[in-house]
Amino acid sequence: MADFIGREYIIQIMEEQYMSEVRIIGAPVPNVPWQERPENMRTWMPVWRYSDNPVIGRNPAEGVARIFNSAVIPYEGEFIGVFRGEQTNGIPYIYLGRSGDGIHWDFEKDKIPFQDEAGNDFMPLYAYDPRLVKVEDTYYIIWCQDFYGASIGVAATQDFKTFTRIENPFLPFNRNAVLFPRKVNGKFLMLSRPSDSGHTPFGDIFVSESADMVYWGRHRHVMGKGNEWWQNVKIGGGAAPIETSEGWLLFYHGVTGTCNGYVYSIGGAILDLEEPSVVKYRCDTFLLTPEEWYEERGFVPNVTFPCATIHDSETGKITIYYGAADTYVGLAFTKVDEVVAYIKDHSVVTESDTETGIR
Repeated sequence: MADFIGREYIIQIMEEQYMSEVRIIGAPVPNVPWQERPENMRTWMPVWRYSDNPVIGRNPAEGVARIFNSAVIPYEGEFIGVFRGEQTNGIPYIYLGRSGDGIHWDFEKDKIPFQDEAGNDFMPLYAYDPRLVKVEDTYYIIWCQDFYGASIGVAATQDFKTFTRIENPFLPFNRNAVLFPRKVNGKFLMLSRPSDSGHTPFGDIFVSESADMVYWGRHRHVMGKGNEWWQNVKIGGGAAPIETSEGWLLFYHGVTGTCNGYVYSIGGAILDLEEPSVVKYRCDTFLLTPEEWYEERGFVPNVTFPCATIHDSETGKITIYYGAADTYVGLAFTKVDEVVAYIKDHSVVTESDTETGIR
């Protein structure tokens, strides 16, 4: 018995050492919102939902009917976020929210007051699906807006008091822009998904680079829709990529079509650290798909749409913030070693995934 216990202990230590080889590269966030995997979980997926979802429900603020598809980030020991607020008149804008625990949120009554570089008011006609990414000492908000057609808007802030818009990075039509959290080879990198003026029955992810956040070029194809049912119509970037020892961990959305409309699921891939147009691993199964009532029922049913993560480099914990049914915000959890191992074990990549993305 003693030998058996000793062998089991050694195996456990070896497994822990193997799993710990996958590391998140970045600052620790010891107060990352977290809930352990439920013991009665009915799936072997490495991602699990928060038991008290949704964390943001209907009518969350005055004049706002729904908040969803929003992004958050650690800030001064707590958390701050940019939130897609669908006004009661149907026009989406971006609102600022603050939280002590990343779960319970207080929202500012007024929209984020964007201005131009001269300090004049410069509000978009509408703004939706924001991302929030810190690069060096600046926080960047990236969203979809009208630029004589659907395209990308960008603003910068260092204090969440003054929000200065900078040049629109791309021509219409484009959506789902996601900035990388650090420069690669001295350049800013941004994922985006060229689209059309409607609901876009196609879509691949591309990456572009810039030396100054103004002029963008060296566009490269990253990956296209998959052959798997859940991503066989289009895909799009989700949360900002997480730098890990295995590569950039990307949570993205994949879309399929049914007789009742689109279904949005969450997928996972790992991109090369120095050449992110190269996909090293791409999971052939979804990581999360609409199953719960708040994902299946809402203004747009059957949507799980990732927009942000909070992750702790010390423990490997990752909390995913996702929009649910264009009505709610949900949380899901994973650990970097578990999700990376799962993606690698279930990886199917194509030639267009693994090439550098230029033709």
